Amino acid sequence: MVSGTHTAHAIETTAESLQADLARLETQKQALERELAAVVAHLCSVRRALGALRPLLTAPDAAIPDQARTAAHADPRAADPRAAADSAKPASRSAGSPAAKGRGRAGTAGASTAGTAAADPAGAKAYGRLTEQIMQYFAGAGDTDVRARDVAAALGRDTDSGSINAVRSTLDRLVAASRVRRTGRGLYRAGP
Repeated sequence: MVSGTHTAHAIETTAESLQADLARLETQKQALERELAAVVAHLCSVRRALGALRPLLTAPDAAIPDQARTAAHADPRAADPRAAADSAKPASRSAGSPAAKGRGRAGTAGASTAGTAAADPAGAKAYGRLTEQIMQYFAGAGDTDVRARDVAAALGRDTDSGSINAVRSTLDRLVAASRVRRTGRGLYRAGP
């Protein structure tokens, strides 16, 4: 009889533990989906920037044919090969892009969010909003060292580890762009 109640208690304890794990994993999944969406949106913006720069690297002004220069006086938009390349690239990239093909296992939530942000200019503005919020925070912080967690808390983005990691990633990008300085391990200060 004692063995039966002990087994029932063990099953009940295991079920409670699994229930707690389930809630924690659901929260972690949502945070990872948000982080994935941010990474995919950043990837798309980097690809767009590279796509805009490639024609400049491959076609210097000296290589533009004389016919294009004379046509540029009549209609500058039609004769500019860079403008034509920019307008043609998004259509060709959407169909055969490796990013569009490689999203199969990543999940539909992250891919659809990133696709919406890339197609919708308002979504792109929302993505860059974190950078601007961080820069505004540093403008008000003065000449003091702050931690990424403190920045996240000030912006109201300290609810989960995914949001804090998004702030850390953005701070790292700002350090790379020389807009923010890293003064120590995990410490940041307003730019140079």
